[in-house]
Amino acid sequence: MADKTRNDAVEALSGLLFDGMTIMAGGFGLCGIPENLIAAIRQAGTKDLTVVSNNCGVDGFGLGVLLESGQIKKMISSYVGENKLFEQLYLSGALELEFNPQGTLAERIRAGGAGIPAFFTKTGVGTLVAEGKEVREFDGEMYVMERGLVADLSIVKAWKGDAEGNLVYRKTARNFNPMMATAGKVCVAEVEELVPIGALDKDNIHTPGIYVDRILKGAVYEKRIERVTTRPREEKASA
Repeated sequence: MADKTRNDAVEALSGLLFDGMTIMAGGFGLCGIPENLIAAIRQAGTKDLTVVSNNCGVDGFGLGVLLESGQIKKMISSYVGENKLFEQLYLSGALELEFNPQGTLAERIRAGGAGIPAFFTKTGVGTLVAEGKEVREFDGEMYVMERGLVADLSIVKAWKGDAEGNLVYRKTARNFNPMMATAGKVCVAEVEELVPIGALDKDNIHTPGIYVDRILKGAVYEKRIERVTTRPREEKASA
């Protein structure tokens, strides 16, 4: 099997980026996001992007850097509450938003990766979510039709991977990443550890390498915390 490894994020994205494309970006909040690939897209300057992601990072980090550079035209998301610039751009009309219930977004991506063009769900019936969409009755209940999602490129982040593109995610990072890996015409993965072929436990591979076209070991990971909440340290009672 051909070696899918690339030296860095810029090389991994070479020849794949073009203006107006749709990109799926894995992660949940700031957990499990492809930090190095996002930085390479920022560096490339690719514009008029439609980005499918649970959220859009925060101001100055994650996908938020692509908002700052004006490269994102439209977001297809389920949660955007941590980014003030997102709010400003959306309210001013400079950014398009296709808002989804979180489970619906996950299923739209999974369906796209499975070759399912559409499905029906009860979520959103009778709300703004259902406006302009087909609503149909099944067994006395109303359901709204949602379309599957596919992308020109999926960028995902895993804990470990090998040269064949087999991936293992760690804990919460195993969120939108696995399904996005299946729903892109091309999938590029970045990993914290690039291990020899055969080193991964075959029974515990989350994304088979057949879905991954290119893989790289990320140069650096900040792994920021989206919002830190603490409480005052309790003073110990004196003896």
